[in-house]
Parts: sequence; structure tokens; C-alpha cells
Amino acid sequence: MKKNLEHPVFKVLAGIADENHIEAYVIGGYVRDIFLKRPSKDIDVVVLGNGIEFAELAGKHLKSKVTVFKNFGTAMLKYRDLELEFVGARKESYRADSRKPIVENGTIKDDQLRRDFTINALAISLNKENFGQLVDPFNGVEDLNNKLIRTPLDAEITFSDDPLRMMRAIRFATQLNFKIDEQALAAIAKQKERISIVSKERVTDELNKIILSPVPSIGFKYLFDTGLLHIIFPQMANLFGVEVINGKGHKDNFYHTLQVLDNICEVTEDLWLRWAAILHDIAKPPTKRFEENHGWTFHGHEDKGARMVPQIFAQLKLPLNEKMKFVQKLVQLHLRPIVLAQEVVTDSAVRRVLFDAGEDIESLMLLCNADVTTKNEYKIKKYRNNFELVKQKLKDVEERDKIRNWQPPVSGNDIMEVFGLAAGKEVGMIKNAIREAILEGEITNSPDEALAFMLRKGKEFGLTPVTKEPK
Repeated sequence: MKKNLEHPVFKVLAGIADENHIEAYVIGGYVRDIFLKRPSKDIDVVVLGNGIEFAELAGKHLKSKVTVFKNFGTAMLKYRDLELEFVGARKESYRADSRKPIVENGTIKDDQLRRDFTINALAISLNKENFGQLVDPFNGVEDLNNKLIRTPLDAEITFSDDPLRMMRAIRFATQLNFKIDEQALAAIAKQKERISIVSKERVTDELNKIILSPVPSIGFKYLFDTGLLHIIFPQMANLFGVEVINGKGHKDNFYHTLQVLDNICEVTEDLWLRWAAILHDIAKPPTKRFEENHGWTFHGHEDKGARMVPQIFAQLKLPLNEKMKFVQKLVQLHLRPIVLAQEVVTDSAVRRVLFDAGEDIESLMLLCNADVTTKNEYKIKKYRNNFELVKQKLKDVEERDKIRNWQPPVSGNDIMEVFGLAAGKEVGMIKNAIREAILEGEITNSPDEALAFMLRKGKEFGLTPVTKEPK
């Protein structure tokens, strides 16, 4: 392993360790990523002794500022493009009602034993006599080769001690496309209720890392199968299942959603667009109805789904800002381009989608493309070809009518000034009439035509202009 420790920082750390007769090791993710051939800028160093004191010695040698976290017994420094964290080797024990361990000094094996997974318990010695020697007491390298997530300790103890590790197991399996060990999976299913002692923020942070993985459905299937999803995100778990009446069933909306999510991950890394894929059909269970002559319907699921978005974001401690509004908008509008792709596309319908989607029209089209999950090749081709026609129509109409992020060519103040009105119902009615006329193509999106239309509409309402045009 010596060739993997050629960065000059390791020579400095080795010198400090030997000068002070301290055992020191590189441990965790940095070592794991050597075997995965992934670049890593984060280096965890564990020492048999005081990790903070060792960090301060390293800071002097490297001329780097050391940040100390006394509550955790850790210290951190940045050196060039690296971030180093130092901790003393320790063993831990836990109380049933808390994730916070009782910590004592320990050996390197004690420290490896407290790690979450065998692949994260690998260590490399920094001391001169055995510099570069791999310390792997739990066969972590074998698990890396077998693409397996396994715990050093008994899995039930590991997950009971720190229930967030259940989410981390699923996150690593998803990010790395590894399998979770059968005993570990059984332990997650058994310990799932303990996730309730973990803060919502920490759980959602892991959930977002699963969503940002190349194929998030891997993680969501694990979450569902272990029962964790039913606790942390019950609305999504409720999508599962097919009901059949009179021989008529509907598609399983849970697996459909996972397919849409995987589809959209092929074209975007945008977390919030991925969340829109997760939530686009979230209201199908509460809107599901069976109609004798028609079969299953989900009328209004886009409207109800949009109303559910703020509640779900609040529940998961996701941001209640423009990110949430973006997701809400896409859930609300996700059927509109699909309807356009099924029918003869009118300029009016295209203008309305552009008007409602604004700057998010490209994201909406990506979501709609991802929503085509049929296995019928003819239908896929037909939908995709129709979407291309819709996209071209959107482009043509936008270039001509400038509807995206539309600002009315005649404002409410203009209407009040021309007719000598105070703010009120009549002003709103004229504004809406102008907007509808532009969207329907009765007039162009220009101040001159909008002003002429305003005067005609005012006359219909019995209004007399006090000035010919606004200043």
C-alpha cells in the first residue's frame, strides 16, 4: 500500500508519529476509495492517544490552521487540496435512547470495531516500522471485491447502537451498486423503528444522497423491503400495490415512480428535478377511484399532489423555499405536455403551458419524457416522437409570442390611469381578459394590440377613457 501514500502529507504525519512514539493510521473512506480507484480528498487519521494534540503538531509542521471539536474529541485541518480529520482510537458503548456513545480510549482494533461497515474499517499504518501495512481484521477488502455491505460487529448491535447506520448501509449500497449482507438486511428490518431517535435532518440528508446516486431505485427498493420507507416517507410507500376489480387493474405506482426517477437520473443531476419525479404521482392513492365502464381513474392527482408537496417538504425538513415551489410547479403541470403529445397541438395550448411553466419549461419536458415507462416499443416511439413535435412547437411559439416569464404589456396601473379607476374588480377583469386574449391568440403579445383590446373591453364594461394612453 506504500505507493498509495506518496503524497508529502503522509511523510509529515509519519515523522510526527515516530518522533512522539505514537501509533497512527489512515482509516476509513480514504483507504476504501484506494481499492475502489476513486479519488478522495478527505483523510481520516486515527492515533493511539490524543487526536487533538496530534492534529496540533501536524498543524505546526504543515503551517495549517487547526479547528478543534472538543465535544467530539476531533480536530481538522486543511492542507493544499486535502482535508484531514484526527481522532484518538476509541471504543464506544451506547444507551438505548440515544445515538451519542459513551467513549473510552481504545486500541486500533477497538476503533475499527466501532466503524459502521467492514469496507469503512480498513486502516493503513503510518509508522516507520510498518509504514503502508494494511490492517483489515474484518475482511473488508474481500467485501469490496464481493461488492458487499457488512458490519464488523453483529448487525443488530450496530444498527441498534446508531440507527442512522441503517440509512448509511442503504446509501452506500446505492452509490456503489453493492448488495447488503443478508444478516444486515434482516437487522435493518428488525431495528427499523429505532430510526425515530435520529433527527429528520440526518435521515433526509442520507435520503438525498440516495436520490443523487446514479440509480436511486436500488436504495428505494431496500428502504421499502426493510420497512424503513413506511416510517420515514409513508406517502411514497403508499404508492405500492395493484388493486383489481372486475378483472381490471392499474399499474403499480411505486415501481412506476422508481422507473421515472431512474429515467430522469440519466439526463439530470438536479436534486429537485429528481424530487419532482418522486412526487409527480404522489397523490394517486388518495385520488384512486374505480368507474364501472372505464376502470381505474386518478382524476385531479396532479392538483392534490401539488398541494401535498409543502406538507411533505416540511415533514422531511426539506427547504420550504423556491426549491419546494419548483417541485410543486412540476407536480402540478406534469400531465400538460403529455396531453399535448396525445392530441393535435394548438398554439393556444402551447402558450398556456409556456405561460404556466415559465423558465422551468425545459425541466417540465424532461420530467414528461421520463414519465413514459411503457414497455410497448410502438407506444414509446410514438410518445417520444410526439414530444419532439411538442418541443419544436414550444420553441416556435416562444420565439414568436415571448410568453415565457410573461409580463403583461398593459399593467393594472395603465388600466387605472386610462379609465380613471381605483384598484378594484374591474381592473382585474380587464387584466385577465387581456391575458386570455393573448394566450388564445386573439391578439399578439404587444403593447399596441393590448392597449387597443383594453379600450374595447373597457367599453364593454361601460367605462369611458379619461386619457388616450398611459404615460
